[in-house]
Amino acid sequence: MRVLVIHGANLNLLGEREPEVYGTQTLAEIDAELLRTGKALGMEVRCVQHNSEGAIIDALHAARTEYGGIVLNPGAYAHYSYAIADAVASIRIPVIEVHLSNVAAREPYRRRSVTASACSGTITGFGAGSYRLALRALREMLEK
Repeated sequence: MRVLVIHGANLNLLGEREPEVYGTQTLAEIDAELLRTGKALGMEVRCVQHNSEGAIIDALHAARTEYGGIVLNPGAYAHYSYAIADAVASIRIPVIEVHLSNVAAREPYRRRSVTASACSGTITGFGAGSYRLALRALREMLEK
């Protein structure tokens, strides 16, 4: 059971970027947790981070033949990237969108995700725990 975690724009700055919103954990720390969680769940997890929209789309396309599912945090692209939404819709593996913050409680423009409608589900507002919950959800989906 192979899972790809795709971290989107600006997530490479976790730990220093707006810690009151995104927490103090670095991306490397979150990735290490995801690898441990994946192992405990019997999953092989690979994590990547891309700041550019095109690189995220390329990763989604490539994943369709290599992975059973994807955990995607598109970052701000969630709010306007129809191209990423189309890429998610075009692959036939489950994709769970995650966000560290509770986007529904933030600025009005963050409350709508155009990418979420192409995903199997969304998990938001649990900090790094959003990713771990998504791994558990993917495992359940892939076992069925």
